[in-house]
Amino acid sequence: MSHTKPKVSQHLKGSKIFSNSAWGLVASLLQNIFLSLFFVIIARSYTTTEFAHFLIANTLYQFVAAFAAFGLGQWFMREIVNTQSKKNLIHGFLKMQLYFGIVFFALNIILVFTLYDEYIIRVLSLLFGINIIFDNLIYSIKHVNIAEFEQKKTFTILLIEATAKFGVGCLLFIFPMSIITLSALLIVLRFATLNLFLKIGSPKNIDLNGFWKIDIPYSYIKGIVFKNWPFVIIGSAYIIYWRISIIIISKILTLEDVANYEISFKLFSIAQLVPAIVSTTVFPTLVKLYKENHTLGFKELYKKMYLLYSIFGLLSFTFIYSFGENILPFAFGESYATTAIFTQEMFLTILVYPTVLLQANVLIAMRMEKTDMWFNVLSVILNITLCLIGLIFIKSLSVINYSILISIFIFHVSQDYVLIKEKVTTIPEAINGFAMIVLTCSMYVLISDLINEYILFLSFSLLLLGLCYNKLKTNYKTTYSLR
Repeated sequence: MSHTKPKVSQHLKGSKIFSNSAWGLVASLLQNIFLSLFFVIIARSYTTTEFAHFLIANTLYQFVAAFAAFGLGQWFMREIVNTQSKKNLIHGFLKMQLYFGIVFFALNIILVFTLYDEYIIRVLSLLFGINIIFDNLIYSIKHVNIAEFEQKKTFTILLIEATAKFGVGCLLFIFPMSIITLSALLIVLRFATLNLFLKIGSPKNIDLNGFWKIDIPYSYIKGIVFKNWPFVIIGSAYIIYWRISIIIISKILTLEDVANYEISFKLFSIAQLVPAIVSTTVFPTLVKLYKENHTLGFKELYKKMYLLYSIFGLLSFTFIYSFGENILPFAFGESYATTAIFTQEMFLTILVYPTVLLQANVLIAMRMEKTDMWFNVLSVILNITLCLIGLIFIKSLSVINYSILISIFIFHVSQDYVLIKEKVTTIPEAINGFAMIVLTCSMYVLISDLINEYILFLSFSLLLLGLCYNKLKTNYKTTYSLR
């Protein structure tokens, strides 16, 4: 890579990173508000046992769906930049995902009948499994929109779906229904969402009609999958990390633990939404900078985003640490009052997870997806191993939470090692990043008993954001003076 220095401020401001991210964050926050309200309604409307059965079936579907797309979204975004025939690539991608969805729907049926004897879990899993086919097609269109910087359409349709889902939940106040009937309505709603994507959810210059007519030889599909198999692991790692835990909990711990874990994860998933949405617009820019050999610009963008992601992780953890004990009983009822401690444990992971996501994107942009894939594999194996060994001695949900934290931390350190070797970052920078998080969190926890939580969190947030602003401003002036 050359050391030509681009005006990265133009890449950030002139590109669509912030416009797409801002729109995506607003739409996704609204979407998650409605989905969270739906989640709360379900938790309050059914018994803990029914709620847990719903969560287990939903988890199995999500676990299988994580593999169903073969993680080819990032491969697709990388290929569409270089292809001369976007239409053929897009239509082929859609049809491949349709095939994959059908195959994995069948695998979902086999999995649920192998793992569970409960009738209700089997029926719910059959219903949710249909979503795998719908999800694969939606997954394809979402990545078309990312590649064309048309995420607004994706966010708009998903917001409509979330609003409708909340409406379905509200029906429970008027027409109480079984959990199976509710699940069937959700499948109908997902099918309607797919049709919205097919009709109006893609870029105007791309016609999705007739994608199923394109001829895709088996050898072509096999070649794509085998050539890009690391993306299968990379694309499914997030779901495996979090969904495998539900399966382990359901087989070893109690149904109450299933509910407690899922409630904690619901809050965690809302928190990680910010770095996830920003990453969808940062990633194409990283690819562009690397492809154009803009070494300094690539590093500058990475360091800026690393700082912002770290600050976000600190704010997320301290918010839950201060207010989790009040939020959870208020939202889900007094029966879930003890969930707060497990939520605080889970949120320790948010301190490092956003920067893990960033560094994964950096490695993939540098065409080092196989390296990232092996980190994912080893981290998942470590997570499962720690969970199973820990639960032999301590039957507690805390074992699950700390196993995830340790495995994610090891994952982060492994990424740091490679990025240091590639001269994207340095040893002092990596150590300083961890030191800042540990010292800041320790200080916050120590003084939390001495100061009112509202005053403490507000003061802490303003101080942290102020320091972040000054740091970015100083870095910008230094960079500008070197041009």
